[in-house]
Amino acid sequence: MLPLAITMGCPAGIGPEIILKYFSKIHNKFSAPIIVAGDIAVLDFYINALQIDCSLIPWQVGDYAPIEQGIIPVFKTSQLSPTDIHPGIFSKKTSIAMASAISMSVQGIQNGYFSGICTCPISKESLNKSGCHYPGHTEMLADLTRCSGQVMMLAGTSLRVTLASIHCSIDQVPALLNIKSLYSLYQTTYSALVKDFNIPSPKIAVAALNPHAGEGGMFGTEEQEIIFPSILKAQKQGMDIHGPFPPDTIFVNAAQGKYDAVVCMCHDQGLIPFKLLHFKDGVNITLGLPIVRTSVDHGTAYDIAGKGTADPASLTAAIELCHTIIQNRTTTQTNNAKG
Repeated sequence: MLPLAITMGCPAGIGPEIILKYFSKIHNKFSAPIIVAGDIAVLDFYINALQIDCSLIPWQVGDYAPIEQGIIPVFKTSQLSPTDIHPGIFSKKTSIAMASAISMSVQGIQNGYFSGICTCPISKESLNKSGCHYPGHTEMLADLTRCSGQVMMLAGTSLRVTLASIHCSIDQVPALLNIKSLYSLYQTTYSALVKDFNIPSPKIAVAALNPHAGEGGMFGTEEQEIIFPSILKAQKQGMDIHGPFPPDTIFVNAAQGKYDAVVCMCHDQGLIPFKLLHFKDGVNITLGLPIVRTSVDHGTAYDIAGKGTADPASLTAAIELCHTIIQNRTTTQTNNAKG
């Protein structure tokens, strides 16, 4: 079984800490091998600073990855000095190390060394400081895999959301919406629910852009001119999709199990209700990629980095979901091959 790669995230953030806490207390819960793509000096710094009971072992392609609590196989993607590491303060050196862990992990999947990637948090400012000029993880992964049409999904036990626009200002959102792109988003969301979440007949809700779903055009015409026509197009292709619904009510219905996912028009429209429900255990998934990628659904938390108070719950959920998606995709491919 191929190991799953976890990237260390920003060395100045809480990524290394939650990785150490995961391996020291939780890792043996799962039976699949896991390696950490990152820097031994970074992980060793936090082991000593936080007095976490873990041991690091170098890992190279082809090595056995032990599934043992407290043992961390490390795939070396950079070589920092302990003097380079300052919790809460990133530098160009730590930023380059952060980006290298991501790019080398993706390359490892493409070369057949890893089954998927689970990413720890990065800073967008730090990412750009490294020389990788992307708005975030999602866009970087799309470029590394030469993929277009990637979709951000946030998934928890009671709510899943996907986003029509991600890292942009609110005043840019209306211009980014069109029938073609929304229809493509519905297709990607629907396909992921079937293949990745093993939901044979998913039901999707679409949130409106404007208050009260535009109130018949009084508060905006995007619902009439763009969103509703895109939903009709998807329905004609057999998707069980409905809306547009007023954003102030649809999330309650979805969280109660009436829908398997909600398509949202902008970043905060989806993430505010999602994080209200799943602040600790939410998972960020990039759909539409040729690789499996999940991530913690929180930031670098520079304000608490190195203090020993970071919670590994989101990382644990992201690892577990990554394994589930890999297994579901493998089952789907096997069944298709038999058919």
